[in-house]
Amino acid sequence: MTTEVLIDISDGIQTITINRPEARNAMTLAAAKAIAAALDELDERDDLRIGILTGAGGNFCAGMDLKGFLRGERPSLPDRGFGGLTRKPPRKPMIAAVEGYALAGGFELVLACDLVVASETAQFGIPEVKRGLAATAGGLVRLPRQLPYRIALELALTGDLFPAKRAYEYGLVNRLVTPGQAVAEARKLAQTIAANGPLSVAASKRVILESQDWLAAEAWDRQAALTDHVFTSADAREGSAAFAEKRKPVWLGK
Repeated sequence: MTTEVLIDISDGIQTITINRPEARNAMTLAAAKAIAAALDELDERDDLRIGILTGAGGNFCAGMDLKGFLRGERPSLPDRGFGGLTRKPPRKPMIAAVEGYALAGGFELVLACDLVVASETAQFGIPEVKRGLAATAGGLVRLPRQLPYRIALELALTGDLFPAKRAYEYGLVNRLVTPGQAVAEARKLAQTIAANGPLSVAASKRVILESQDWLAAEAWDRQAALTDHVFTSADAREGSAAFAEKRKPVWLGK
C-alpha cells in the first residue's frame, strides 16, 4: 500500500488523488500501480459510477518523476501506459480535476480522461521537447483530436505552457472555476452523471470514443451493436416508469 495515491469513495464516486505535493505530484511507478488498481476497482464495482482524478497540494501532476527516470524507473505499466491510465482508460467515465500544473505525462493523464474541470490559474503543457524527450503517453496522439491541428502542433513543438482559460476557449476544458474549486465542481458534474442510467452512460461513452474512426456506411450498425442492450434492459423500463411516476429511478445496471 502506497501513500503516494489516496482513494476516496462516496456517493458512487471514486476520487483518486496523486499525493506527492512536495514534487508537484510527479508520477512514480508506485503511484502508477496504485492508480491502475483503483481504476480496476472502479470498473469492477457496480456501486461505483464515475471516477475523478486530481492532485494534492495545488497541482495536478508535473509529469514523470525525473529523479526516478535517472535511476532507470519509468512510471508506465505494460498495456496500461503512463500513470496506469493513458493506454487503458476505464470503461466508466473519468473526470480530471486540475489545479496548478498539468505538464508532460500529467497533461497526458488529463487528455486520457473524458471530462476536464480546471482552475482558472491551471497550466497545461507537453514540454518534453525541452528535455530531449517526446510526449508518447498520448500527447502527440490525443492532442490533435482534442485541439485544432495547428494549436496542438505548436504545443508539441514549442513545449510552451497552455493556460486554462485558453484551453477552455478551445473546448479542451469543460468547466473553468476559481482556484481551489476544481474538485468540488468535478464532484457536482460527477453527481449529475452518476444519477443517470449506468448502462446508458457506459454505452454512450463507448460509442462516442469508438465512432471517431468509423466509416459512415457502417456507423449505424456498429452503434446498434453497442446500444441495443440498453433499450431492452431493466433500467430502460425503470427509467420510463420513474418518469411517468414522477420519482427518481432506482438503477440496477441490468
